[in-house]
Amino acid sequence: MILPVLVAFAAGVLVILSRQINGRLSLNTSALESSFWNHIVGAVALTIAALIFGGLRDAQVAQVPWWAWLGGTGGVVFIAASSWLVTRIGAAQTALLIIAGQMVSGVVIDLITGAPGSPLARTIGVALILAGMWVSRAPKVKAAQSPV
Repeated sequence: MILPVLVAFAAGVLVILSRQINGRLSLNTSALESSFWNHIVGAVALTIAALIFGGLRDAQVAQVPWWAWLGGTGGVVFIAASSWLVTRIGAAQTALLIIAGQMVSGVVIDLITGAPGSPLARTIGVALILAGMWVSRAPKVKAAQSPV
C-alpha cells in the first residue's frame, strides 16, 4: 500500500511544480500559449518514453468509444486555467480549489454511479477541504509588537 501512496504524492508534487512552471511561462506569453507548449513538450516526452518502454499502440484502440478520446480537451482547459490562476492566486489556493472541484465532482459521480463507500464520509471530506481553503485565504494577522 505504501507504493501507491508515494506515487500519488509524487504526482501531486509534480502537478504543483508543472503549474508553477507553466504559470511562469504564461507571464511572458498567455495561459493558452503556455498550455500549448505544455502539451507539445509533454507529447515529445511521452513519445520518447513510449519508444523506450513500449506501449504506444494497443490492439484494442479500435474498440474505444469516440467520446473516450475527448479527455484531452479537459486537460487543455485544466492546464490553461491553472497557468492563469497560479500567477493570480498562488499555488496553494490554485491547488485547493482544483482539489475541491475534483472532490465535489467525484462525490457527485460516485453518488450517481452508486460507488461503494459512505456518501456522508465523502461529504465531510469535501467540507474539510473547503474549510481548509477558507482558512488559508484568511488575511495575514500582524503580530502584536511589544513596547520595548
